[in-house]
Amino acid sequence: MKRIGGFFGDSFYRFGSIVLFVLAWQTLCSTGLAPGTFVASPAVIAETLAKWAVNGFLARHGLISLSRALYGFLLAVAVGVPLGFLLGGWFKAAGRILDPLLKFLGQFNPFALFSVFMLIFGLGETSKVAMIFWVSLWPILHNASLGVRTVDPLFVKLARSLGLSRPRILWRIVVPSSAPYLFSGLRQASGTAFFMLIPAEMLGAARGLGWLIINAQINYQIPQLYAGTAIIVAIGLAIDALFRFLEGQVVRWREKAAV
Repeated sequence: MKRIGGFFGDSFYRFGSIVLFVLAWQTLCSTGLAPGTFVASPAVIAETLAKWAVNGFLARHGLISLSRALYGFLLAVAVGVPLGFLLGGWFKAAGRILDPLLKFLGQFNPFALFSVFMLIFGLGETSKVAMIFWVSLWPILHNASLGVRTVDPLFVKLARSLGLSRPRILWRIVVPSSAPYLFSGLRQASGTAFFMLIPAEMLGAARGLGWLIINAQINYQIPQLYAGTAIIVAIGLAIDALFRFLEGQVVRWREKAAV
């Protein structure tokens, strides 16, 4: 009983403020203190989302946005993780030389690069995926390199003395030791990728959640505008929760392995 009470108590502290906020929001809309011409009530937003779910509108635009974010994110993982491991471990001198340049490139304002990416790649899917790749690459690369640098060199020397090859050292020692840093970079990159996808879809797109929001704004469709925003917030929170869960599982595994 104590454990159950603790669970509900934790849930109240986590979500109680959100529930109170939604109730206050609905009350203001119902009493007319928040005019419907500018603010959609939670009930209206839920009704709009239900209609979109039934007619497939939500899945169609949501899957398009997720696919764009996923392609750019996976491309950043494919480039950032190996490059971070190489610069942080096997080619440390090159890593020290390139570190100022990489930090400089990572500090570019992605919003300022919109026009550059559209000029190079056009208004199609390539420019959107390239933008997601750009903003996702730097946290992955930085954390992968940092994770490799924190690996205890004694473990690597011991593995070499036992005759382990470089691929086995990488898989058995480097990857597990740097996993918390790597997952932290992946979580940051996933949030950034989805955040940047929305403004990218607002420019030169005819589908996706970003287009959905800008189209609702242009046509003054208040319920659709708020519903699209609610979807983006929900997906962003879900992605962050997923990576936090995976990160927690990795850290717990390392703690058990160390005992």
